[in-house]
Amino acid sequence: MSVGGVRKNFVFTEEVAKHLEEIAKKDGKSMTSVLSEMIENRYKNISKEEKLKAFKSMVGSSTGMYTDKSIQSIKAEMNV
Repeated sequence: MSVGGVRKNFVFTEEVAKHLEEIAKKDGKSMTSVLSEMIENRYKNISKEEKLKAFKSMVGSSTGMYTDKSIQSIKAEMNV
């Protein structure tokens, strides 16, 4: 455990615990590091999804901020 780490106790089914142990052995890592990586990867994906959702909601709200007129139509209105 890293310095300043937090210890939490989790309860897994025997099957899940066995799978975790097999993954850790195959990757040559501790079960803690396997779980940490899985959690961080999932968290990054959730964070990206939330940011994308927020961005998409902002894109729709900008309608009307800028004119849809072209330079040519503005010049025509000004009789230039």
